[in-house]
Amino acid sequence: MPFNPYRHKVQYYETDTMKIVHHSNYVRWMEEARVDMLEQMGIGYDVMERSGILSPVLSVSCEYKSMTRFPETVIVSVRIARYTGVRFDLEYEIRDEKTDALRTVCKSSHCFIDESGKPISLRRKFPDWDKTFLAYAEEKR
Repeated sequence: MPFNPYRHKVQYYETDTMKIVHHSNYVRWMEEARVDMLEQMGIGYDVMERSGILSPVLSVSCEYKSMTRFPETVIVSVRIARYTGVRFDLEYEIRDEKTDALRTVCKSSHCFIDESGKPISLRRKFPDWDKTFLAYAEEKR
C-alpha cells in the first residue's frame, strides 16, 4: 500500500553559502516524512510514546542526485522496504514538485524499544500494530 507523499517547501535558512539546500536538511525531511507516514498508519510517535514504545534511528544513508534550492517545494515519498516485528527499514525518494527531478535517494533503519532501552517485538506486545506494519511492508519477517 502506498502512502500519501509528504510535501516540504524549502526554507531560506536551509540553504548554505552556495544557495543550495545543505545536505543535512534532507535527513530532517526524512524524519518529517516518517512522522507523517506513521500518522497515516494510525501509529504516530505520540501514540507509540504514550504506550511506552520508542523507535530510534539505527542508520541513515543518502545519495544526492541533484541540487535543491530555495524556494522550491519537494515531494518526499517513503515506503517500508522491510519489517521484522522488531526492526523496520524505510526508503525515501525526494523529488522536485514542479519538474519531478530526482534530488535524493535515502534509507533509514529503526527498531522498537521500551523505555528502558530493551528491544521489543510488536508481534508480541502490540499485535494490531504488527498487522498494520505487515500490511504496508514490502518485505516481511
